[in-house]
Amino acid sequence: MDNPYTIYFGGSLFNHKDLTGNALLAEHIETCSNYKYRCCLPQNAEQHQTTARDIRNQDIAKLIECDLGLFNFDGTELDAGVVVEFMLAKFLDIPAVILRSDFRTCGEKEIGGEDWNFMCSFYPRTRVVGFNAIASYQEAVDQSHTLSQTINIYYTRIARQVVESLDGVLKEKPLLESDQNKLKTLYQWALTFPGGGIDKLISNPNFVDQTIAAKIKKELA
Repeated sequence: MDNPYTIYFGGSLFNHKDLTGNALLAEHIETCSNYKYRCCLPQNAEQHQTTARDIRNQDIAKLIECDLGLFNFDGTELDAGVVVEFMLAKFLDIPAVILRSDFRTCGEKEIGGEDWNFMCSFYPRTRVVGFNAIASYQEAVDQSHTLSQTINIYYTRIARQVVESLDGVLKEKPLLESDQNKLKTLYQWALTFPGGGIDKLISNPNFVDQTIAAKIKKELA
């Protein structure tokens, strides 16, 4: 696809399992969608920055620029960084898919919530892909003869669910209906309120205008 939709990967990336899992899922999402989607993994960005602030600013800027977001909501407690990224995406009305493969519950399902704190639920233009990672993995093992076959079956199954949800959330109408003035105000504020010099990271003075124009062209904003 000449102009693929870009997906920001929001998830843990601090150990070898997360890093390889993110990379494998990204690859399978791209191939299963016939490259309709291109995944942007923060772990693949140059981490030559010397401070946590610089890394944070780079991730925020990339999230703002991307067309959609995929957020990993695993764990009995959600990763704090992922929650911040998800809330920023919702502040900007960026279409999002939440991925949860952890079978453990820790939310408020008994009162109509999800498997996480309800303050992270009920947002528009958001889909949820939920499955039992262990059960799905064991099914893949039973259907294969080698580890590589298991990995391919496992991640293909996950990727197809994610792609289906990405396709679905793309069809939902933007909240601001291409109101460029309001969009510009939102995006400029998203580059202002975090502080920490994030505005200095953006060398292109037309970054906001170009980002909004590209999303409007794709009917995302």
